[in-house]
Amino acid sequence: MTTSNDKAWDAQQARNNALIEGSVYMKDRAVSEVLPLHIDIQSTEALADDQKLALQALEIEAARTAIKSLASLAEIGELDHLGGGLDLISALTMTLAMADFEKVEYTIENAHTSVGYYSVLSAYGYLDEDVVVTKFRRGLDIPGHVAWVPGGTQLSGGRLGVMVPVAVGQALGKKGVYGDGAWVITHCGDAGWISGQALNGFNGADLHGAPATFVMHRNGIQLSGSNKSIMDKDPRPIIEAMGITLIEIPSLHEVESLYAAYRESYQLAQQGRPALIYPTGWKDISLKAFAERCGILEQVEAFAKEQGVAMDTKVWVPGSLMSYRDVIPMLECLFLVNDLPGGEGHHDGHMKGREADEVLSNPMMQCTAEQKAALDALRQQPKRQVVTEARPAPGSPNLVLSREAIDEIELPGVGDKDSARTGVQEGYGAVARAYPDSFFVVSCDLDPSTKLGKARGFLKPDHQFEMSIEEQASALMADGLAMSTKRPQLNVFSTFAAFYEGIAREGFELWRYQRNLTGANEGLNVTMHLSHVGACTGRDHFSGWSLDWVTLGLGYLPYVHRFYAPADARAAFLAVKDLAAHYGGHIICIPRDKLPILAKQDGSGPLWDVHDEWEAVTPFRTNPGAKKAILALGAPAFLAEEAAAELTGKGIPTDVHVVNGFPLPDDALPKLLETYSGGIVTIEDGIIATRATGLRGFAGVVSSAASGTGVPVGHVGIVDPRVAPSEGHMEVWEHFGITKGALIEAVSNL
Repeated sequence: MTTSNDKAWDAQQARNNALIEGSVYMKDRAVSEVLPLHIDIQSTEALADDQKLALQALEIEAARTAIKSLASLAEIGELDHLGGGLDLISALTMTLAMADFEKVEYTIENAHTSVGYYSVLSAYGYLDEDVVVTKFRRGLDIPGHVAWVPGGTQLSGGRLGVMVPVAVGQALGKKGVYGDGAWVITHCGDAGWISGQALNGFNGADLHGAPATFVMHRNGIQLSGSNKSIMDKDPRPIIEAMGITLIEIPSLHEVESLYAAYRESYQLAQQGRPALIYPTGWKDISLKAFAERCGILEQVEAFAKEQGVAMDTKVWVPGSLMSYRDVIPMLECLFLVNDLPGGEGHHDGHMKGREADEVLSNPMMQCTAEQKAALDALRQQPKRQVVTEARPAPGSPNLVLSREAIDEIELPGVGDKDSARTGVQEGYGAVARAYPDSFFVVSCDLDPSTKLGKARGFLKPDHQFEMSIEEQASALMADGLAMSTKRPQLNVFSTFAAFYEGIAREGFELWRYQRNLTGANEGLNVTMHLSHVGACTGRDHFSGWSLDWVTLGLGYLPYVHRFYAPADARAAFLAVKDLAAHYGGHIICIPRDKLPILAKQDGSGPLWDVHDEWEAVTPFRTNPGAKKAILALGAPAFLAEEAAAELTGKGIPTDVHVVNGFPLPDDALPKLLETYSGGIVTIEDGIIATRATGLRGFAGVVSSAASGTGVPVGHVGIVDPRVAPSEGHMEVWEHFGITKGALIEAVSNL
């Protein structure tokens, strides 16, 4: 039966495919022929004159492209963050000359500056200028925030501050994989640094010696005004207190001093000392001296006269100028940060109502003869070929355990009760023992409970990172680890599920905007290991519970390869074995308390053997003539077995299937609904509804599939999470109505 959801899905896939097929840069592999300006920072003590001139010329080329792009956007009545985009160009031009896209990469935390990013890539030859000009913020290729394109950064930018810990994770991963020479440069704004993610990221960088450099674009302006009017704090003492070495220079727009700072920060990075390049600007400089330095005396005099400001007025010129080279907006920004008349912020800079030719004709948009000659000479040299390859597709082979490695595994057997965490411990331990150089762990002081400790015993210090209670930054660092290499790798972030439902979710949210080069936003090669799900959490009571874990996990399913909900220790081992074997984003949710080891119906042994392949649905109990069934998600499966036995004994033959995770095969639920015309009951340890809402969780999935089929469905789960006892999980389940009796009643009432 084809449902309305199926039709909507098929229609969306057709639109997706058409968008990707019509794009220029979204593909599995891109080969770029670019300018041969590549600086080996390890061996280059100082830039040669021709290199400095070429970099300056490329800056101007990029700035001109940005102006044209925003002028094109203005034709359809749109604007963008031109001010920050122009500010970004000087330092990013330098950064791109050093990136080798293996050991040395970069990212951009203040990702709304993307027009500068795309324009610099165009100047180097990675992107076609016409595409940047005519397609920016239109279509798939050149979106309005930083996104992955040839020559670009994999770390697609989103929320301010977030990219700091992600870049730290990427740097640590590169250090662990490549060793000496690993380096990640992060361009950041002067607003996002104060976010909790960023501060925790700085702490993580220092704590673990990340080879990372942060370049702060300190322009003194935020979204709605100057820094002084919004948050008048100096970042330096705060960031330095987190363990980051400060490197102060006057300006990001001066090539020679900027390179010297890069060189110093690279050397520090190789010693495990992350650094912040901070432009202090010029203090107490007159407007006249500033104008003469920039070659725009006439323009500054006219603007200052219009505002009634004397040319001998002393000002602070930020070391990273908002709207740099776009003279009038640049002056308005300068006047704003100095509280002078005529000051205006250009965070949302644009070209609406402005003439591009007029802007492009100003002196700061012109190359000198020497700069032009240096760039022309560079263009006459053989091009540098750079290959950009997409990340492997979700489900691609990753770390596959050999049969011999699996043979060594010992797990509890039928008749035993044990925590699913035992299977987790053995699974991760086996993968770490087999692949110690490809396994990374980020922990939050919870390894004894999440059972990552055994695996960590096989790993080198530079493959395991303890972050204490910084769950949010830890999840983001794991995301960064996934982008340190495209080699097969397992990156595990482990914490309690209660933190997943709260502070750590930013690590999942990042997956929503991490674009692969193929054009799809998809989960990274990370396992988010969430222990203590549901009410099955011992006697910790409400504060430790994760009761909404199923619905939240399902919400991220478009970005996930698999979402696991094992029913016992042996199922948990199979889940870990499976997630390690496949590239992509994974969520594994582990109940804390001891559960019976499920047995085969004929009593011949446990339901799952260590050599079995993971499957989304496992038939558990089948009875002749059964037209009704129980679908048990995870931990309550043993209750379903008991209920089915009693129902069958009463003349209501009932089957049981264990649901081990998602996504279910496309035909799984239709076949089950066709088989069990008498009805299906679901059971899960999580919230399935409240009086004010419809069904959610696994119950919602099954109810939706059954809609219109005529097959009755019932559901057992939590409907009011507000009040509960502090006892063992069986007593808590009883309080919530997650019982054998509730299942029997639900099946009987179908």
